[in-house]
Amino acid sequence: MALPDVAVHRWTRQEYEKAAYAGAFGDRRVELIDGVVYDMPPQGSPHATGVSKAQRALIAAFGPGFTVRPQMPLRLSRFSMPEPDLAVVPGEPDDYVKAHPKTAELVVEVTDTSQYHDRVRKMGIYAVAGLQDYWIVNLAQDVLEVYREPVKGEYREKLTVRRGERIAPLACPEVPIAVDDLLPKQT
Repeated sequence: MALPDVAVHRWTRQEYEKAAYAGAFGDRRVELIDGVVYDMPPQGSPHATGVSKAQRALIAAFGPGFTVRPQMPLRLSRFSMPEPDLAVVPGEPDDYVKAHPKTAELVVEVTDTSQYHDRVRKMGIYAVAGLQDYWIVNLAQDVLEVYREPVKGEYREKLTVRRGERIAPLACPEVPIAVDDLLPKQT
């Protein structure tokens, strides 16, 4: 005998924001991905170092006219409001007083323990949203993964960039960034 299916409630961005403002998630770090609220793992020292280094490199590369937002929401769809480790958005911080940005020139995730989440769940929503440049600072493999050309919810181009190499963001092609400036020093 087959068991009846039960409906799964997909959170909308509005429901999620209302619950967050009401304190429903307490002090937990959470994000909304395709209607599901995910708890984010605690940040270890290597992860925090990777975020700090990448933030510094992106601020230097992009300069005025762009804002590098660390671990802040993007309003990508009705059902997704991720908080990437870094998002480079056009303009100044005050441009986003009334609402979080709907897109980004570059999104960067630093991954050590959250590889599946960053490579599958988040990559899918970034591609569906049409984000042209998605980077994963892969601490476990000590490389930078670069994803470009989103088509039908997937990225067609994948590059692996190693220490000693450089890559330029699509939105800032005149300023290549050294992979060593993104990855924590090897110990």
